[in-house]
Amino acid sequence: MPEPPGVKSTPHATLTSNTAPCSSLTITLFTQSKCNSNTNIMQNHRTADALSYKSLDTTGLRERFLLEDSFNIGELTLTYTDIDRAITGSAVPTNSPLKLEAADALRSDFFCQRRELGILNIGQAGSVNVDGQQFQLNKLECLYVSRGSKEITFESKDPSQPAEFFLLSYPAHHAYPTTHATLDQANKLELGGSSTANERHLYQFIHPNGIQSCQLVMGFTVIQTGSTWNTMPPHTHDRRSEVYCYFDIADGHRVAHFMGHPDETRVLWMSEKNIALSPSWSVHCGAGTGKYAFIWGMGGENQDFDDMDGFPLSTLR
Repeated sequence: MPEPPGVKSTPHATLTSNTAPCSSLTITLFTQSKCNSNTNIMQNHRTADALSYKSLDTTGLRERFLLEDSFNIGELTLTYTDIDRAITGSAVPTNSPLKLEAADALRSDFFCQRRELGILNIGQAGSVNVDGQQFQLNKLECLYVSRGSKEITFESKDPSQPAEFFLLSYPAHHAYPTTHATLDQANKLELGGSSTANERHLYQFIHPNGIQSCQLVMGFTVIQTGSTWNTMPPHTHDRRSEVYCYFDIADGHRVAHFMGHPDETRVLWMSEKNIALSPSWSVHCGAGTGKYAFIWGMGGENQDFDDMDGFPLSTLR
C-alpha cells in the first residue's frame, strides 16, 4: 500500500503505558489518532462497498476486510470500523494492567461514555476491572460492560501465560448492567451434522434471552472434529453487520472465510486470531483445514438471531 512522503504506516494500533503527545496521522486506508495520558492509538478502518469489492485483488480484499495484527503481547489494540461504527480489537496484558481509554476519534471523555462493550477471553485466566469491581475471566468466559462505565482495565493472572481478551463495541442508547457469564451459563445450541460436514456447537452470551444489551449480540462457535463448514447454509442479514475472530487454529492450518454477494463470492484465508469484517450486504461462511473456533459479534437494526436472508446453495458463485 503506497504511503505519503515521509509517513511510515503501522500494521495495527496499540495502547501502552508510555506517555506521548496527542497527534493524528492519515494514510491511504486508515486514520490513526491518539490522545489522553497513555499512548492511546485507535486505527480508523475503511472497508469497501458492495460494488467496488468486486474489482479488488487479493491484497486489496485483505486490506479492506481482514485485520491480521489485532492480538499483540502487552498491548491493547483497537480498530474503529465503518460497519455500524463497530470497534474491535484485543487486550493482552502481561506485567502491568492495560487501561482502556477513549481515543481522540471518539470525541468522548471515556471509552464507554456512549458505548457498550463485549469481552470474551480466548487466552489464559485474567481479570477485568470496571469502576473498581473486579471480574475474573477464565478461557471462553464473557463480560458485558455497560454504557457509562468509566475505568476499565485488563490484567493477566500469570504474565507468562497471558489472558487474551477479544473486544467488540457498538454505540449504545441505554445503560444495561455490567454482567459476567461463565461457559456453563451460555445458551448452547448444537447445529448441523456430520453428514453435511458442518456439525458445530454455538454458545450465546450476549443476546435477548441472556445478557441484555442495546444492540450488541455476541458468542462463539466451535466446529466439531470431522466437520469443516461453519454458518451453513450461508446467509446475509441486511439489518446487521458482523465481526468474526477465528481462534484455536493449529499451526500450519487455515480457515477459508467466504464473503461478497452470493453470486460474486471472494475468499479470505484466515490464520490464528485473524478478524474478518462482514458488512450487512455480504454472505459469510467458512471452511477450515482442521478444527477451529470463532467468535461472532453483531450490531445493527435488531438483535433477532434468526433474522437471516437465506438463499439456495445452487446460487453460490
